[in-house]
Amino acid sequence: MADWTDQLPQAARDYIDGHRLDEVECIISDLPGIARGKAVPASKFARQSYFHLPDSIFYQTITGDWGEAAGEDGFIERDMILRPDFTTATAAPWTGDWTLQVIHDAYDRDGDPIPFSPRNVLKRVVQLYRDKGWEPIVAPEMEFFLVARNVDPAKGIEPMMGRSGRPAAARQAYSMTAVDEFGPVIDDIYDFAEAQGFEIDGITQEGGAGQLEINLRHGDPVKLADEVFYFKRLIREAALRHNCFATFMAKPIEDEPGSAMHIHHSIIDTETGKNLFSGPQGGETDAFYNFIAGLQLHLPAGLAVMAPYVNSYRRYVKDHAAPINLEWARDNRTTGIRVPLSGPDSRRVENRIAGMDCNPYLGIAVSLACGYLGLVNHDRPRRQFYGDAYEGDGDIPQVMGNALDLFDEADALHQVLGPEFARVYSIVKRAEYEEFLQVISPWEREHLLLNV
Repeated sequence: MADWTDQLPQAARDYIDGHRLDEVECIISDLPGIARGKAVPASKFARQSYFHLPDSIFYQTITGDWGEAAGEDGFIERDMILRPDFTTATAAPWTGDWTLQVIHDAYDRDGDPIPFSPRNVLKRVVQLYRDKGWEPIVAPEMEFFLVARNVDPAKGIEPMMGRSGRPAAARQAYSMTAVDEFGPVIDDIYDFAEAQGFEIDGITQEGGAGQLEINLRHGDPVKLADEVFYFKRLIREAALRHNCFATFMAKPIEDEPGSAMHIHHSIIDTETGKNLFSGPQGGETDAFYNFIAGLQLHLPAGLAVMAPYVNSYRRYVKDHAAPINLEWARDNRTTGIRVPLSGPDSRRVENRIAGMDCNPYLGIAVSLACGYLGLVNHDRPRRQFYGDAYEGDGDIPQVMGNALDLFDEADALHQVLGPEFARVYSIVKRAEYEEFLQVISPWEREHLLLNV
């Protein structure tokens, strides 16, 4: 055991210290962000340096169907080689025994990264930055709802019962009393996060009924995406302990705000160690404006990745705390691109477009890719917006099919993310969209059945 446990992060070593490790969960994110993999006895894990999974895990839709995303030479289901990244090893503290989780990276038989593995897509984009002498830094914000258990999909989702015995109240943003309503769940979230070695920057009540936000400390994009990937599972497990569900749907409850994954961006010049967005006198640099321009120009095509489901587009509604356009402004939460108040060293750009339902690796990768294109092409943004951006027209797709059309035409974005990823992603998402179009909704039955 010592040969591999010595490579573990301190939190993982502390977790198993004095205990017999029972099991290791060898996991990888698929396109939706679901953890796929194998659970193996710790003794077996100690003897293996890799394991195999078929590449078809990346061809599955969210419903479990396959679409036609297999390789151009047919549905062969080739085995991938999955190798552990020991820096990601962390506890699974909700299990009944002593279990660790380890994220793996996917390679083909020649040792090349599988191009449509989400973690590999993000690594590819980050490397493009590093090749330019830049180190991208991100800080994600995670919004989610705690809701009553819902075992019948035909029924609407309802807020959970709080500690007081009353349903969670809406429109109580930043209320500490509202946060206290979920105290037992939040306590477990903190305990699980501490056992896993994750640092929470803060938890707040958001505007929706039972809606919370967790902020993470800024850092390396891959590390932060790993944490969001882990946090989604952690939060779900904490909720289940208290007879409720945690959901990361973009719009789970009608007439309530949706859930976003806001992404804060800054870039470090590796030669100087300084923020690329701030000049010697503390002013905003050309790179700062170039990055914003890249978001404005390319996010409409990237939206298909940041808003990956039909439900995602229900979030972009006026006056419901979600943007409807890609205007940019300083300290203005009505715009899709916001520049928060900060000093020169911490100057950053916030992308408010991404939904919490997106795969964190892919959402961060696309956001960085759009900014990268603006940087390398020296693009210039539109003028800063002043006022209420909800009073203007929307300039992002409102329908998933339109977003996919824009994504398919975005050759420059494909080259940054990887053409093979773009091909597979588009086929999987179109299969999901076409399946959704076969479903007749209650609204259609209620209003069309006897009236048209």
